[in-house]
Amino acid sequence: MAGKFELFADDAAGVRFRMIAPDGTVLAVSRPFPDTSAAALGIEAMRECAGTGLISNLCPTVHEPEKPRAMKTPAPSAVAQRAHRKGLCAA
Repeated sequence: MAGKFELFADDAAGVRFRMIAPDGTVLAVSRPFPDTSAAALGIEAMRECAGTGLISNLCPTVHEPEKPRAMKTPAPSAVAQRAHRKGLCAA
C-alpha cells in the first residue's frame, strides 16, 4: 500500500495537508494554504521535490567513542626473514 496525502482545515481557517506513510505515521504537515486548490499545488510540488531533493545534515556532530581496533601481527623485518632462511632462528 502506498502512502497518502490528507487535506484538512486548521484552526485558523486555512487548509493544510499531511503526508501519511503506509503504516499510518504522519511524515510531514504543510504550512497553511488559502484554499484546497492551493494545497493541491503544494502536494504536487512536494511530490516532485521529494524524489529528487538533496539531504542537508544540519545536526551538530556527535562524537561516538572509538571502537577498539584488532591488533595486526607485524610483518617480519627483512633481517628476520634472512635469518630464518639461513636457519639461524627457530620457527
